[in-house]
Amino acid sequence: MIKIKKTELKDFYGMMYPDYPDIVTVPQLQKMLGISRGLAYKLVRENEIHGIKIGNALRVPKVNVINYVLSDGEHGEAVS
Repeated sequence: MIKIKKTELKDFYGMMYPDYPDIVTVPQLQKMLGISRGLAYKLVRENEIHGIKIGNALRVPKVNVINYVLSDGEHGEAVS
């Protein structure tokens, strides 16, 4: 697992996925990672990527997507 400091994460946040909002939908998550709809929901359901429910809608903070990508898809916290 790669350990990333919060200051480094802020730098990555400015560079990665600049065209996406701070909180993304599942279709946006799919495009960001180039994955299927089913896999996107599976990653959130299994807490590989932490999402939140807003009413019936599932949303994912962009920082959680970046954290997942930088952790090389390993389960666990990558930010120290």
